[in-house]
Amino acid sequence: MSNDLDPAQPVIRILAVDDHPLLREGLAAVIDAEPGMQLVAEAASGEEGVAQYRLHRPDVTMMDLELPGIPGEEAIRRIHDEFPEAVILVLTTFKGDAQALRALKAGARGYLLKSSLRRDLIDTIRLLHQGKTSIPKDIAAEIAEHAIDERLTARELSVLRYIADGHSNKMVAELLYITEATVKVHVKSILGKLGATSRTHAVQIARKRGIIES
Repeated sequence: MSNDLDPAQPVIRILAVDDHPLLREGLAAVIDAEPGMQLVAEAASGEEGVAQYRLHRPDVTMMDLELPGIPGEEAIRRIHDEFPEAVILVLTTFKGDAQALRALKAGARGYLLKSSLRRDLIDTIRLLHQGKTSIPKDIAAEIAEHAIDERLTARELSVLRYIADGHSNKMVAELLYITEATVKVHVKSILGKLGATSRTHAVQIARKRGIIES
């Protein structure tokens, strides 16, 4: 963490939450090379991220979504519930609209793909620190495209997850303690809501959009 800071210039204090040490090192190098920014803390899990936020109260928190322990989405929610003013930037490799929307609803103010870090990270941090939001255009377009879609119910999500695990309708029925006919009704509804032509197609769409985990 760099100490070469201009005392007359306000410093943007940043927390990085990611379970990959090499990525955190890369983030530290980019941030500490930027005048007016300082990486004040790091965390490798969701719980640690929440704890480090409480300790340091950073101006901007960079949060991965796939973390050991509680996922990044839950860590964002816990921080935001306790500190509504928290400025949180999601860093992820995945650009599904459903995943992005959940993170934003949890309290994130920005969303950035890890493939764009070197190009867009600094500008995005400054935008968020100025009170603005930042979402890549393609992700924003996907969110808008699916904004009026009918959402899957909790039971439909359960059915879809079991299908994604390779279970037949009969097995899904046994696992959920419902009839096979009821499973078929749920599957038909899932296909209609996702615009899918088959069970396999539904799983592919759901994973791409971040509705279920890959």
